[in-house]
Amino acid sequence: MSRSTGWSAKLAVLVAGAAIIVTACTGGASTAPSVSAPTVAPASVAPYDGESYPATAVDCANKPKDYTGTISQIKALDKLTVEFDLCTPDVAFLSKVAFTSNNIQDSDWLKKHAPDKTYVQTTNGTGPYVVKEWVTGDHITLEANPNYWNAATGPKVKTVIVKWSPEAAQRLQELQSGAADGIDNVGTDDFATVKADSSLKLSERQALNILYMGFNVNDAPWDKEAVRQAVAIGIDRARIAKNFYPAGSEAAKYFTPCAIPLACGGTEWPAFDAAKAKSMLQAAGFDFSKTYDFHYRAKVRSYLPSPDQVAADLQAQFKENLGINITLKVEDNATFLTDEAAGKFPLFLLGWGADYPDVTDFLDVHFGTGSNQGFGKQFPDITALLTDGASQGDVAKRTDDYSKANTLITQHVPMLPLVHGGSATAWKADVDGGLSSPIGNEALWTMTPGTRDQLVWVQNSEPSGLYCGDEADGDALRICQQIFDSLYQYKVGGLDVEPALATSCDPSADLKVWTCHLRDGVKFGVSGDLDANDVVDSYAAQWDAKNPLHTGNAGTWDYFPALFGGLLNPPPAT
Repeated sequence: MSRSTGWSAKLAVLVAGAAIIVTACTGGASTAPSVSAPTVAPASVAPYDGESYPATAVDCANKPKDYTGTISQIKALDKLTVEFDLCTPDVAFLSKVAFTSNNIQDSDWLKKHAPDKTYVQTTNGTGPYVVKEWVTGDHITLEANPNYWNAATGPKVKTVIVKWSPEAAQRLQELQSGAADGIDNVGTDDFATVKADSSLKLSERQALNILYMGFNVNDAPWDKEAVRQAVAIGIDRARIAKNFYPAGSEAAKYFTPCAIPLACGGTEWPAFDAAKAKSMLQAAGFDFSKTYDFHYRAKVRSYLPSPDQVAADLQAQFKENLGINITLKVEDNATFLTDEAAGKFPLFLLGWGADYPDVTDFLDVHFGTGSNQGFGKQFPDITALLTDGASQGDVAKRTDDYSKANTLITQHVPMLPLVHGGSATAWKADVDGGLSSPIGNEALWTMTPGTRDQLVWVQNSEPSGLYCGDEADGDALRICQQIFDSLYQYKVGGLDVEPALATSCDPSADLKVWTCHLRDGVKFGVSGDLDANDVVDSYAAQWDAKNPLHTGNAGTWDYFPALFGGLLNPPPAT
């Protein structure tokens, strides 16, 4: 043992998470170093080159005019510590970072595959499964990730086959025949069939969703608020819920389901009154001589189990109740969401399912500063309340903000909420763990399909891509859930969040700084080890529209600006 200036130095450096513990000894007695004493790293350990994005933090007091977001900077403090600096407090931060769109990608993988967009189908995640093959138009095969960090939770089955069919009857037939182990969105008329079959089991979802009819308020004749208000009372929402939805559904009184905290304050949507609606249209000078296009996609979702029937009923109601002729326009599934986000449809039918249990996931996403152009212009009186509500730690003040926002939404009518739709998955009776997620992110890796060595899942549609930072459809997001992890995750079958790639994300007292501590030793399924720069780059790729990694799939990037208020360097509105 060497000596230096009277010290008998024995230096033990223990790295646990992001912490370095130093013990110095002299003469056999343990002595803690002073706070100011330098930490000496072994010569073989290179210092970590942590990134900060952007290099200069956004000045929250003097934001660029085109930046409405809430993030100031994201920093890799060391290999396993990431800091999120926010301009405003965020009480829903953990629920937002748990969402699948915010999964963590390997930095090197992003840099290699983002420029040519091959990361849309070529994946490298830390989740329980890796993609073995994607046979376009037929199926995706997932195999157990040999590097999965959480051996305690699975995967329980080595292989998962994901298939799809747009027809509820076809999905049920596959389940009944034994070709499938589980199916999504049981048809409205098939609930009783599944319940009566002892070889099957039904798992019903709570109606945490909304079907709505949207207006682009920039486009005539829907640019007149009085016209939109008239239509809102001229559509019988209860008739749609009764005729086309399963048990557990209800006509909407608010945009957000009332099971979501703080959702249902302020003014309810007015009751159906056809005579008053027609009188209001006449007073507004509505042109009844024209025929107006109504856009929708014929795709089954939990909020829309019978797309064609609901669209036809709305067409009939426009004629019968309002004297308005509309033509139904069935849009391509592959482009519908992109076109809607760009504001291409003056009148359309769409919906939303809960991603996390907070009112921000409904109101802020659709009416806040980061919302897309589907409804046309934003309403500053609504966005101001939502911005304040999202940053409030005071529950009473937050409740008041959202109540006032609900009232203003019923005044401005950028859309008409129609139905909160009940839905269900169905399973072979011997599938252990077969259940519905309340937010549609079924954890297939936790399920055991009897004695079979693979689980076959049939959903509504083929995903358009698996880079889920730029996907908005649940069928893509569910598959991403099997392949990737986020910093936090939702508990299986529930809405609460728990740590995933982070062991914790700890807030400052004012909820404006969140420090996330990463798990050590996590490996990506194909290549790479998780570190803090992976987190920074994964978020920066979505956040900054000028980042070279910001290529995506369709380029709509709906989720990130909706969750965090807006993109950095956003493209000009079209």
